Amino acid sequence: MSEYLEAIWRSVVVFLLLAVLTRLIGRKLLSQITFFEFVTGVTIGTVAGAYIVNAIRGIWVLLAPVVLAISTIGLSYLTIKSLRIRKLIEGEPVVIIQNGKILEKNMLKARYNLDHLEMQLRDKGVFNLNEVEFAILESTGKLSVLKKTPFVPVTPTDLNLETSYKGIATEIIKDGEVLEQNLKQNNLDFKWLYNELRKSGINDISKVMLASLNTDGFLYIDLKDSSPVYNQKVED
Repeated sequence: MSEYLEAIWRSVVVFLLLAVLTRLIGRKLLSQITFFEFVTGVTIGTVAGAYIVNAIRGIWVLLAPVVLAISTIGLSYLTIKSLRIRKLIEGEPVVIIQNGKILEKNMLKARYNLDHLEMQLRDKGVFNLNEVEFAILESTGKLSVLKKTPFVPVTPTDLNLETSYKGIATEIIKDGEVLEQNLKQNNLDFKWLYNELRKSGINDISKVMLASLNTDGFLYIDLKDSSPVYNQKVED
């Protein structure tokens, strides 16, 4: 068999094998991977790579990553077009906690234990299980949490308070260079920018690390090589 044909079919076999094994191992491999699972993943990848490299010589071995990339793109396209394939490849969300009750059967189905649940709840800022109304393990391995009503933070809407618009800040200066397009998009000019900088005692734009304009009109400025009087340390 020609070298390039062997490179192609071996790469396709490896891709399908990895897809199946990854699906069998489960979504936990995507999020809270353990040391054992890390070693398992590395070993599987190494063996799969060796299966291709040891059998193919010369430049044709470079076909393997190309075939794997094309296969990945093709599979991604299929998951977009077909709901059935998407469910088969990516799986579906699994309800772990419903109405405050832990669903043991669903946890077993997802190969998910209490340690993982508690760890991901803490990551969401939840340290007491009695605060949780629903918890859903997503197909990506992440845990989505809906707290019970008494534990949900109060919002301005709850208090019937009016709020002003707050959008994304716009970068005006970055690494000492003015982003003219962003300046114009906000109907501002260099005269306004120079005046704002002078108000902060800055006469040289090149000294500005970052200047960003908030939606309320406040210009945040950070200078290069500037540091606070006291540097906070993690171990303090």
